[in-house]
Amino acid sequence: MTAEELESYETSQELELYNAYRGALGLFKYVVETERRFYLANQVDMQVRSAAGEVYFELTLNDAWVWDVYRTAPARFVNAVRVVTFKDVNVEELPKADISVP
Repeated sequence: MTAEELESYETSQELELYNAYRGALGLFKYVVETERRFYLANQVDMQVRSAAGEVYFELTLNDAWVWDVYRTAPARFVNAVRVVTFKDVNVEELPKADISVP
């Protein structure tokens, strides 16, 4: 495989993952961004911890979707995931879609 073919493959994988993300976005309440990945989740518990003078974040996400190009579609949806990171974490609550009942 040439470098050009590899780059084309990686680009197509990223585009496929982006489209899956957009399709799943409406199913979740939160977007969580760490230095390594994006997550979608319906429940987020974030604890700030410290050990040996270092601060880190421990997140528990329930009913989650993991942005990872190396996961196949069914493996992106997980019941629970625990994330530990030493970098900043961004947790955003997604706006609720207006639902009108006829």
